[in-house]
Amino acid sequence: MNGLLSRSISTKQKLIIFYIDSNNKVTERSIRVLQVHDDHILAYCYYRKKVRTFKLDNILSAGLTRKEVSA
Repeated sequence: MNGLLSRSISTKQKLIIFYIDSNNKVTERSIRVLQVHDDHILAYCYYRKKVRTFKLDNILSAGLTRKEVSA
């Protein structure tokens, strides 16, 4: 997962993460990673429209977003 997070910084690729929030609730977030640290990442959260800190231990999964196809 760290490779995906680090690679998203250089490519500025938007990611989807499933994250356990402070209330122990699983949330889905669209983010753009800004920095990767030992125990957390700094990312722009499109849901909150702010730069947020996410603990790596609380990220359940991360993946690339799908590109929307219009008809």
